[in-house]
Amino acid sequence: MAARSSAGDTAFRRAAEQWLLWDKNPKTSAIVKQLVAEGNAGELQKYFGSRMEFGTAGLRAAMGAGISHMNDLTIIQTTQGFCRYLEKNFSDLKKRGVVIGFDARAHPSSGGSSKRFARLAANTFISQGVPVYLFSDITPTPFVPYTVTHLKLCAGIMVTASHNPKQDNGYKVYWENGAQIISPHDKGISQAIEENQEPWPQAWDDKLIDSSLLLHDPYATVNKEYFKDIQKQCFHRNINKETNLKFVHTSVHGVGHKFVQLAFKAFDLSPPFAVPEQRDPDPEFPTVKYPNPEEGKGVLTLSFALAEKDGAKIILANDPDADRLAVAEKQESGEWKVFSGNELGALLGWWIFTCWKNHNRDTCAIKDVYMLSSTVSSKILRAIALKEGFHFEETLTGFKWMGNRAKQLMDQGKAVLFAFEEAIGYMCCPAVLDKDGVSAAVITAEMASFLATRNLSLSQQLKAVYDEYGFHITKASYFICHDPKVIQQLFDNLRNFDGKNTYPKSCGRFKVSGIRDLTTGYDSSQPDQKAILPTSKSSQMITFTFANGGVATMRTSGTEPKIKYYSELCAPPGNSDVEQLKKELDELVNALEEHFFQPEKNNLQRKTE
Repeated sequence: MAARSSAGDTAFRRAAEQWLLWDKNPKTSAIVKQLVAEGNAGELQKYFGSRMEFGTAGLRAAMGAGISHMNDLTIIQTTQGFCRYLEKNFSDLKKRGVVIGFDARAHPSSGGSSKRFARLAANTFISQGVPVYLFSDITPTPFVPYTVTHLKLCAGIMVTASHNPKQDNGYKVYWENGAQIISPHDKGISQAIEENQEPWPQAWDDKLIDSSLLLHDPYATVNKEYFKDIQKQCFHRNINKETNLKFVHTSVHGVGHKFVQLAFKAFDLSPPFAVPEQRDPDPEFPTVKYPNPEEGKGVLTLSFALAEKDGAKIILANDPDADRLAVAEKQESGEWKVFSGNELGALLGWWIFTCWKNHNRDTCAIKDVYMLSSTVSSKILRAIALKEGFHFEETLTGFKWMGNRAKQLMDQGKAVLFAFEEAIGYMCCPAVLDKDGVSAAVITAEMASFLATRNLSLSQQLKAVYDEYGFHITKASYFICHDPKVIQQLFDNLRNFDGKNTYPKSCGRFKVSGIRDLTTGYDSSQPDQKAILPTSKSSQMITFTFANGGVATMRTSGTEPKIKYYSELCAPPGNSDVEQLKKELDELVNALEEHFFQPEKNNLQRKTE
């Protein structure tokens, strides 16, 4: 054991010494020099034990020194690999080019920031004769896929860690179709990164780009064109001009403020009140524990206070890169209701279809209309589609799947009106093939303004949607687990619950009627027992269907140390005993936690409110 450990220590030390030959960032190289001088094997392993894995979500990790963190050198290496991969795939790369955007994240102790990483990435491409459309200022994530499509570029990069903790950053990649990459591109890029680790001659000299004819700034053009394109989803301009409804908006210390203000202007809505303490970008996110509006009321405390002060009934909250949207509404009781991602998905799906129907009198056109949602999201769109006659499809979790599928359908002449996932992500406008919190915010505001003319709140309309299409009660949460072995063991236990290769037949008092395992490709409901949706051995995901009509999915997160679960009970239209449905779902979730997660035995940490 000691010999193996010593060999490992030597390998980490060698990796660190190699790093010091290449790293020209004084802060990260000083950290590594100190580690080498101290001979701290444990710390060296932390920084050099394994390279960040480039997956379909690109990269996401803490900023800091070494191959396991986001820093100048790993950004250069990643971009060199990506550049070589694009050269192999596009003969016209040097004609078309790429777009690069960035958020406001920064990490002073390692000298890293989203802007710095974006400039180094731009320098890498320009040094190889590739045109780069580098945004001159912070921008929402959805503007990058929009620019790829709008300018017909080969690819896009967004430097952001979205709503992750402040120390993190990320490198998100889009293909020429304007959607996030899917396999096998991730594997091809990963391989190319391995083959291009030594920085190219001009890799560190990012000042060169400022005088290069290959550098373009898309900021002004894209701002103009994006807001022109989203106006195609504006259907009630006169109501917008006259509404008395007041809105509060928070960008949670991220990039969203300016862009949501412009979106409201484009729709002729009065600007929302901005939460002053959270309006301007701040990489420290000082007013929140997590900069993630999905976490619920804790993130919205300042928004509630401002809404009470200014008499606003609706709160719109973006995450820091403005690709997600949370919505809260003041109820008649005086309480605030924060809509779940599934509830807002139901409302936006109903609204966008209603607007489409009112503007398309050709009844044959509906055969080419589609809506999409991810497999762990509510099936409310399926219920609406069945009754109204349009198509609904579900995809694997994540907008990379919905964006790519939407593009395929659009290329076949279909109209993809809407796609959503329960993690408060909404694609309301076909000009962006990814989730977009800016267009979702202004479309929600128009919907609320229209409903107000009918004396209806968002909550009342949500009930009307469920009355018409059937109640869909959902409940989702997660456990935190930092030990991959425990996670693997938990899922292995489910696959060998009653002996080898036998899944559970029940969960407490709830009988299991079907199982789909998208890690192994097993689906008990298919004649050949093979799943239809794509499978992935690198992530865990099992869906249980229960005899009472309930469905529950357990899966690992691709970007955080979480095991998530999603559950839903669907009732046919006319079943209005909501409290009974909620009680039944609560019992099912309790059973799921007790029998399948076993948090005490597995030392899992519950989500804290």
